[in-house]
Amino acid sequence: MKGQIDAGNRGLSLIIFLGGVMKTRYTASLAMLVGFGLGAVAAQYLHAQATLPAYTVAEVEVTDPATYQQYIAVGVPPSDGRFIARGGRTYVVNGEPPKRVAIVQWQSFEKAKAFYESAEYKAVIPIRDKSSKFRAYVIEGVAKWTRRA
Repeated sequence: MKGQIDAGNRGLSLIIFLGGVMKTRYTASLAMLVGFGLGAVAAQYLHAQATLPAYTVAEVEVTDPATYQQYIAVGVPPSDGRFIARGGRTYVVNGEPPKRVAIVQWQSFEKAKAFYESAEYKAVIPIRDKSSKFRAYVIEGVAKWTRRA
């Protein structure tokens, strides 16, 4: 009946026809809004994926525990980083086993580098060096890990 106008009831048929046009406009408008919303979410997700995480791997042999606690107490790592492994069990695949290992995750390589080059970190290096043998490096991570098929 939509779109057909008969001679007997032209007014009713015209309203039915126009109602279909209006529904189509609302449907198209709603589809555009949903499309914009999904596009915005996808763009945000892709931007987040573009920034890769970074990790500091530190091998530590504490030689003066009391002084080393002063180093830890100053907030290493700061709020930008978080420990994901700290002094737990280790399994040596090859080579000399480390005395203690810590891994810090950062939002990006740049944030990790900025922390280690900051004045606040440089101020605690003498405490760290006095209380431990310390080797650390920052490595850039990869995008979200997925299992290979």
